[in-house]
Amino acid sequence: MDYKDELFFEHYYRCCPVSSINRPNLENGDKIVMPLSALDKLASLHIEYPMLFELQNPSAEKVTHCGVLEFVAEEGFIYVPNWMMENMSLRERDTVYMRSTTLEKGNFVKLQPHTKDFLDISDPKAALETALRSYSCLTTGDTIMIAYNNKKYYIDVVETRPSHAVSIIETDVEVEFVQPLDYQEPEKQIMLPAEAEDALASKTPQFSAFNGSARRLDGKLSTQSVEQTPSSNATKNSHRASGKLVFGSDANTPKTSTPTQPKGSLKSTSQESPDQKAEEPKFQAFMGKKHSLN
Repeated sequence: MDYKDELFFEHYYRCCPVSSINRPNLENGDKIVMPLSALDKLASLHIEYPMLFELQNPSAEKVTHCGVLEFVAEEGFIYVPNWMMENMSLRERDTVYMRSTTLEKGNFVKLQPHTKDFLDISDPKAALETALRSYSCLTTGDTIMIAYNNKKYYIDVVETRPSHAVSIIETDVEVEFVQPLDYQEPEKQIMLPAEAEDALASKTPQFSAFNGSARRLDGKLSTQSVEQTPSSNATKNSHRASGKLVFGSDANTPKTSTPTQPKGSLKSTSQESPDQKAEEPKFQAFMGKKHSLN
């Protein structure tokens, strides 16, 4: 084994929650309390700061990462935040394996709150930024706890980059939120076929032919209403029955004959007898050329 591979700290400890030493403030973060002997060993190995550790539960095969705050614990014991013990499936006085480690600085974290009320905070990202100052690192798959306004919010670490565990000390991290675990899609109202047809029929106006107002040729409204008939031929017949003029038909056009002049006779324009003036045809209406509307 290379000499460099031996320059790490490792030890087995029994774990207890930080509440057992009356340090509830340590629940807000991922820092643990270790015995003084651990500090002496770490100093002799010239472990780099900040000191980060890999914490394993051999019986459950679970792994997480953490930092250290103080070295005042009893020999053979470490004190761990309760949320971390839950992640590791640890009970009080269970045995854990610890070893020192180094982690890359994180640049991306994807988080998923357990409840949607976390997003009801006026500025959830600002609250998260403040809370994460108590954390040294984040591990994919962990559930961290954030306290805000005397309320605890649990958040899953869905993804970390560039590796599955990253350091978040003195680094800029892009944070992305996933929809909370208790989020539910709005239910879509399902309509039965009969209900859908009724709704469509109530919204669609029925077509009714020839319901407009009648107008005369001079643009004024007609005093008689337009009659509704099933066909165009019947419409024409009804017009004729009511005495209306029907353009494009010979039914109401008076027929007149033009007087003919005998061949060889001359018509004088200067000398006309009174009888000839009386014989001139009088003006008759609608004697022009007929034009059909179509």
